Amino acid sequence: MTSIDIGINSENRIAISQGLSRLLADSYTLYLMTHNFHWNVVGPQFRELHLMFEEHYTELADAVDEIAERVRTLGEAVPGTYKAFSELSSVKEVDGVPSATEMTLILTKAHEQVVKTAREVLKLAQEADDESTASLVSDRMRVHEKTAWMLRASTEG
Repeated sequence: MTSIDIGINSENRIAISQGLSRLLADSYTLYLMTHNFHWNVVGPQFRELHLMFEEHYTELADAVDEIAERVRTLGEAVPGTYKAFSELSSVKEVDGVPSATEMTLILTKAHEQVVKTAREVLKLAQEADDESTASLVSDRMRVHEKTAWMLRASTEG
């Protein structure tokens, strides 16, 4: 493979890629969880939650591709198996089918966890003057912070 000369040294590219791989694993696990809840939600808020979860997993599907492509841009291989995602993810899978309210609370915590992972990657990117990764990660943080807020708001009242 030809060398990559984009102004980020190899050590930093590897560290950032590893962080992005964790963010990818968190995002993919959240995508799968959200899709599962979309399929299985029941109750008085069915329609509202069913549609909201669909919006969320559709947005996450695009996000995982963006994150993976950034890892490749930095010259590293992208993890792409359930086993790899399970090992890398800070978002833990849920057994069974929780109630609609529990789904919302679980998803809130999961989005908050993705923000925490993104914050760690953002620090790496900023320290390496990797504005492209920093921009991608800060955009992801903003989406997950807003989504967590909306999910919290749907359980209050």
